[in-house]
Amino acid sequence: MRRTIAAVVVATTTASLLTALPAQAAPSQITFDLAVGTGPLRYGATGFLYGLGDEGIPDETMLAALKPQVTAQKAPDGLQHPNGDALRIAPMFKRAGGRDIQIYMQDVYAQWPYENLGINDYLAKVETQVRKVIADPYRSSYVYVPFNEPDQIWYGGDLNRLLADWKTVHQRIRSLDPGARIAGPGFASYRSADLRTFLTYARDNGVLPDVMAWHELGDDFYSSWHLHYADYRAIETGLGISPRPITINEYARINGDLGVPGNLVQYVAKFENSKVDGCLAYWTTAGGLNDLVTRNNQATGGWWLYKWYGDLTGNTVAVTPPSPGGPLQGLGAVDSAKRQARIILGGNNPASGTYDTNVVVRGVPGYLGTTVHATVWGVDSTGTNPSGGPYVVSEGDFSVTNGQLTMPLTGLRGQSAYQIILTPNSDRTAAVTNRYEAEYAVLGGSARVTYGTGTGYSGTYFTEGYGASSTASTRFVVTAPSDGYYNLSLRYSAGPYTGAPAARSIRLRVNGSNLTDVALPGTADWNTWNTVTTKVYLPAGISRVEYNAHTSDDRDAVNLDYLGVAATSGTVTAYEAESGTTLGGTAVVTADSAASGGRYVGWVGAGAANTLRFTGVTAPAAGRYRLVVGYANAEVVGDHAYNNNIVDRYAEISVNGAAPKKYYFRNTLAWNTYRTRVVDVDLVAGANTITFGNASAGYAPNIDRIQIAAVLG
Repeated sequence: MRRTIAAVVVATTTASLLTALPAQAAPSQITFDLAVGTGPLRYGATGFLYGLGDEGIPDETMLAALKPQVTAQKAPDGLQHPNGDALRIAPMFKRAGGRDIQIYMQDVYAQWPYENLGINDYLAKVETQVRKVIADPYRSSYVYVPFNEPDQIWYGGDLNRLLADWKTVHQRIRSLDPGARIAGPGFASYRSADLRTFLTYARDNGVLPDVMAWHELGDDFYSSWHLHYADYRAIETGLGISPRPITINEYARINGDLGVPGNLVQYVAKFENSKVDGCLAYWTTAGGLNDLVTRNNQATGGWWLYKWYGDLTGNTVAVTPPSPGGPLQGLGAVDSAKRQARIILGGNNPASGTYDTNVVVRGVPGYLGTTVHATVWGVDSTGTNPSGGPYVVSEGDFSVTNGQLTMPLTGLRGQSAYQIILTPNSDRTAAVTNRYEAEYAVLGGSARVTYGTGTGYSGTYFTEGYGASSTASTRFVVTAPSDGYYNLSLRYSAGPYTGAPAARSIRLRVNGSNLTDVALPGTADWNTWNTVTTKVYLPAGISRVEYNAHTSDDRDAVNLDYLGVAATSGTVTAYEAESGTTLGGTAVVTADSAASGGRYVGWVGAGAANTLRFTGVTAPAAGRYRLVVGYANAEVVGDHAYNNNIVDRYAEISVNGAAPKKYYFRNTLAWNTYRTRVVDVDLVAGANTITFGNASAGYAPNIDRIQIAAVLG
């Protein structure tokens, strides 16, 4: 169904898949000039305000796949929201490759709008925060944001008082932390005259912000971003101020933008083309990457747009949309090393109906050839429900004339986004929606795509560069509809290679952990392909699957064609929380028809004695196992005008009496809604005990059941 109403590339003789559409306006035109570079990719739009809740909320894989750059979080030990503490999320954010962590310093206050207790009260709180930052191992990654929307909070209509307090707070921060980076002023919207006054005062008093920040939360972003950006840069120039990095630390409207690819692509395109950073606004719940993630590790349609964005490599190129303030926007990048160009486009505001456009690509580089292959992918809006992922819309070959080609796209959906991948005309088979081609994957080390003389491959080519390498890596991002076992089928070739044994192997890494070295029998030559399958237990949602070189010799000299992922069966053993377990203290069995066995165990934690212990958890052999915890958690704290102040409860899990490990459990938003969290545990052969508790003042989530599955089936 999706393909019959999605965009279609009209190649040589490709006909539209649409039928009996009503009359529409003439197609628009959007142009990408691959010969005009606009600089290295910044990935700046991949930022979040309260997008991270606690360690593991969201799952680190959901974050790492997006090339995150900036996150804005609450003050250390702040009271504004129950989660999102900047210092607590820092380790995960940095592991995932994040760059800057902005600290909303006023979020130390509990109320919204913030309690106004006077500048002296605030200065004392500022000093406490700065001392905590100075002592933190990630100190160099933090950016202080002293004021949030001061044009509306504390200082509405009183710019002079804001200027005086900005100077006071700026100087106090810098006196304590001489290397501090400070962002401001943080206006709720673009305010040209006030920004000019602010910068003039800041320049004259030696308190210029290191990062310029304001918010883009209104309809005027769509029509006027280019005007805002140009005006701000003109103000800087006019005042003799060196260009500041810009962070739009809240963007997207309160209704209609979050999670909607066709709207979000406009922000992504404009921010990347302007080389600024941006953080999605916090309109809903914390810890879900601002509606890009649902159920903690499942992707919405919006997530896939940002994943496409993170997959861009090389340098960005000049884009000419139908109009600077119009709904259709795009961004593109060309990678000469990979011999690929990628384009992302979309946008129809309002979102109803469909539209047509001609994609004109100019300056086509010679290495793409005189005939270029184009594959078009689409991703639809799913709201806060899980997305099945991108789907193949169409593909075709296009002749290049005077360095230019034109691709007519018809029937584009306003709420959807589209990706076009341009390669040399080397395709052997049609693109397949659920097949992950190695040439489109993220490559690391010496891995490369050459579009050479190989044959027999699938798609447009394959990944090579594993010979004489210990660094080559091909990294896939896959999606699984449910927790369970999946066959990871790797198609490869392993022909004769000087000094290499006939039998090869490659290291499989899933979600950041090395799982096994996959044996790859040799093939007759490099144009003969074989498939080897590894059965792995995957969590529902997104997983990172990597195939890495791993030796200093050439046992891993292989070429990789594609990865197939298919559900399969395997042994999974379930243990109900209310049956055959030992309860301690306040822990109690409670009836709930929504629970798997009609009952769950609650009131675990809030004291070391209040525990739930599973006994007789049997493992056939010692090793690492997936522990799938079924739970519910709907705790909230306080009231807020639009944010639901969810609490991500945590449980301390101990295996066989060992020191417990803390795991946070994403809020399920209703006590009778049960989700799963998958963690890894090491079990001994035979019987094991697994104990849930929480020695702190907080409760663990309600526990429905656990399931045990070997990591490798």
